[in-house]
Amino acid sequence: MNEVSPKEAQSRMQQGAILVDVREPNEYQEVHATGAQLMPLSEFESSYGTLPKDAEIVMICRSGARSERAGQMLLGSGYTNVSNLTGGTLAWVQDGLPTGDDK
Repeated sequence: MNEVSPKEAQSRMQQGAILVDVREPNEYQEVHATGAQLMPLSEFESSYGTLPKDAEIVMICRSGARSERAGQMLLGSGYTNVSNLTGGTLAWVQDGLPTGDDK
């Protein structure tokens, strides 16, 4: 699976990529990348089928481990354009990118 930096992920989102946050709702409420779609790993297997297979999908979690697991599930289910955000939300915040409902 490809790895992308937070700034690369943000650029890809501006071009239509879907950012999927696989953390739990309480973690997401604390801080999340603006535009990220919450899809907790605990429910991921039953919900990822709603993601379009022809879209670019970038996975994010806190630091990158859970999102990599979820991305591997997608790749194993026929999704082909899946990347993992290196460093997760921690790196997103460190890079000063927008969080929450920021625009």
